[in-house]
This record gives sequence, C-alpha cells and structure tokens, in this order.
Amino acid sequence: MAESASLFIIIVAGGAGTRMGGTIPKQFLHLQGRAVIRHTMERFYKALPEATQIIVLPQDHLTTFEQTLENDPTTATYQVTTGGETRFHSVKNGLEQIPDTAGVVGVHDAVRPLVSTDVIQKAFATAAEEGNAIPAIPLKDSIRQMEGHRSHAVDRGLFRLIQTPQCFQVHQLKKAYERPFSNSFTDDASVVEAAGYTIHLVPGNEENIKITSPVDIPLAEVLLPGLR
Repeated sequence: MAESASLFIIIVAGGAGTRMGGTIPKQFLHLQGRAVIRHTMERFYKALPEATQIIVLPQDHLTTFEQTLENDPTTATYQVTTGGETRFHSVKNGLEQIPDTAGVVGVHDAVRPLVSTDVIQKAFATAAEEGNAIPAIPLKDSIRQMEGHRSHAVDRGLFRLIQTPQCFQVHQLKKAYERPFSNSFTDDASVVEAAGYTIHLVPGNEENIKITSPVDIPLAEVLLPGLR
C-alpha cells in the first residue's frame, strides 16, 4: 500500500441494542471502563493512525457520542454523520463524506472492539493491491443445512464466518453503492459482489466478536487484555 494513499474507516454504529435487554445502545456500553465504540476507535487509531474515521450514528445518539468523547477524548482524526434506514443506507451516508475516489476505505461494526491490529493492517494492504479484502475465519462447529423440517450435514470446510473491517478501494465501494438497495445485501462484500467484483478473503482473528447479547460483554472483558 502506497504511503501516500488516503485511508478511511467508516465505523457503523446504528444499532439500538435491543437484544442486550437495556436502554443503552450496545456501542455505548462500558467494557473495562470505556465505551465499546471508543475501544473500536482506538483499535483503528493504533493500527492506522493516519486514517480518517467516519462515525455513522442515528440522529438521536449524536449527543451520547459527543458526551462519550468529552469524557474520553481521542487523538484520532474523525468526523460524524447520521445513519439511514438500513445498514446499507448508513454506509452510503458514510461514503458521501469521502470527497474523491482515491485511496482505501474500510467498513467496520462499532460493536466489534476486539479486531486485531494485524487484521486491520492486512485487510487495508490487501485491498490496496487486490481491490478489496474481507476478514474471515473457518468454522469450528459442525453445521447442517435446513430443508423445510429436515436437515442434512454439509462440509464446514466449504464455509467461512465473515467479519469486519471489510476493506475496498474507494472507487470500487462507491461504484457498488450506486446500486439500489436489496434485501440480499447482508454486508458490504455482498454489495460489491453484486456489482460484479471478485471478493478476496483474508484471515480474521477469533477474538473479533460482535457484541450483540449480554453474554458478549463478560466474554470481551476476558479477551481484551490479550489483544494485540
């Protein structure tokens, strides 16, 4: 990756956290005394201090984020914008904050605060060379495919669990997001693939869990100290 390349990271923080069973959005829950979203921002600042972070938030969470940064300031370069009706629209709003088509952009879930420095740097470097890079890890458990009320075993070696940051050359992701929304778009890779691009996988890290349920916070508390 050329040293002069512009780097951006869109951190999508649109969730209300209803599965957590509380009133505080999951991205603002505390993990070892710091908001989850601040851990996430710090991971990217540590890996790519030169990158501009674009934080995408619902309108009614902007004040909470401002208060979070007042209590826990960051030296990262960042800007804030509001999200849309779906994750697709939120990412699209984030992309609109990038003025040109040069450089590399990553899209990351705010509630994945345990992504490793190596994964971030590898994904950005691979995207610069190959057009995109999607972190993925092999499955450990057996899986079965459902067919109505029946199921059958399938080869887990043929499948991967997909993580973020999903990284792309800016022009590629902007071009892909010119497409109209589809319910088949489950992540950024699916949007880019629908636009005709080949998707490149890179190794993720097992600690890079998505905090979505109450059990994930104590698990993250255990994993965080060993993260590099």
